[in-house]
Amino acid sequence: MGALPIGPLGEYIREQRRNAQYSVRQLAQAAGVSNPYLSQIERGLRKPSAEILQQLAKALRISAETLYVRAGLLDGGADVDPDAATEKVRAAVADDPWLSARQKRALLDIYEAFRLESARDAAARDAQNGKNIDGIDGIEDIDDEHIRDIRGSAAAEPTEQ
Repeated sequence: MGALPIGPLGEYIREQRRNAQYSVRQLAQAAGVSNPYLSQIERGLRKPSAEILQQLAKALRISAETLYVRAGLLDGGADVDPDAATEKVRAAVADDPWLSARQKRALLDIYEAFRLESARDAAARDAQNGKNIDGIDGIEDIDDEHIRDIRGSAAAEPTEQ
């Protein structure tokens, strides 16, 4: 099995599957694996190959590299820091010379709206599953109107060239 625990990888895949609103059967079919095999991966009983991870990533529309890192196949280890990933996205947008200041702000506003929406959805799922959501910063301030406002203002602003 290797030195790395595979449970967190399976949990991550399960989380991504749920975020994509796939059943185990739907994801298995989209990735070209069997239902039992995918279930075993999600429960941490099997460690998938790089090829299977690539198929799962494609079906989930996420980066295969993310799965490789979580599986310990690439440097970065199993512990991916979401705050560091967020900062990389913000820095990449800020450093892009082809975007105007207004375009950068609109892009970051949309990015933040998606992050807030994902956090709200995860918190709602966790609440349904009886998990404590007190540790999620800003979750109490998230509502659909706030997300629509951010998306609407970003889309309404004209872009500069």
